[in-house]
Amino acid sequence: MNAPLPPQALAGSARAEPVLAVAGLTKAFPGRQVLRGLDFTLSPGQATALIGANGSGKSTLLRCLVRLVEPTSGEIRMLGRDVPMLAPRALRRLRAEVGIVWQRHNLVPRLSALSNVIHGVQARMSGPHAWAQSLAPAPVRGEAMECLARVGLADRALLRVDSLSGGQQQRVAIARMLMQRPAFILADEPDASLDPQTGEEVMSLLLDLVREEGLSLLVISHRLEHTLRFSDRILGLANGRIALDLPTSRANPTSLRRFFDHAEAA
Repeated sequence: MNAPLPPQALAGSARAEPVLAVAGLTKAFPGRQVLRGLDFTLSPGQATALIGANGSGKSTLLRCLVRLVEPTSGEIRMLGRDVPMLAPRALRRLRAEVGIVWQRHNLVPRLSALSNVIHGVQARMSGPHAWAQSLAPAPVRGEAMECLARVGLADRALLRVDSLSGGQQQRVAIARMLMQRPAFILADEPDASLDPQTGEEVMSLLLDLVREEGLSLLVISHRLEHTLRFSDRILGLANGRIALDLPTSRANPTSLRRFFDHAEAA
């Protein structure tokens, strides 16, 4: 298991303002209640795994947090801002500080890995220099190369992403996210389409970034072994509510397996 945060770091996190505070969050679609009054907070520098059955509302929750899906009711305070009350421009600024890693990489297949990573700078600037490596200023290209080096792909920078493996494409997507200079990372099953070894490498990479950069991570996890190895805390969703909330260090693998099995059978 990866080393947990040191006690002094956890103590400092406890004193700091939560990176995310959710209270009474609900989300209803026509004829279906998905989220039923969620309450939880996330501390800075913490990696939190979100688990639950398919259809339990995990992805809906992530989308509600940044209002890609509008919540029905409730409070969301992220990075010191009242998310439901943000005007469109302020919401765009907040989203620029949140790195999101999806199951689908959402890369531009015909462009190089470097160009795709440069696209991440759109969170901070606009114009053609944010779209192509040939137009980007030297400092932007240099930063993009550093991001690729962080994920172990500096030697693949000029290759088209459709020539890369699935795991390499996910690493490019993470490098693009790093180009945003995020303060908080949301990840929706980033290892779902990868083989077990590659998925483990991607999860290890995300946790290393949390440790090294002091970031916060909320990751939807569908693999028990990854939940136990790559998180500090576990939140479990069932029937639209938080049914499990505990430090990973206190999780009983057998009990957690029962939760996974029950959730999948529900």
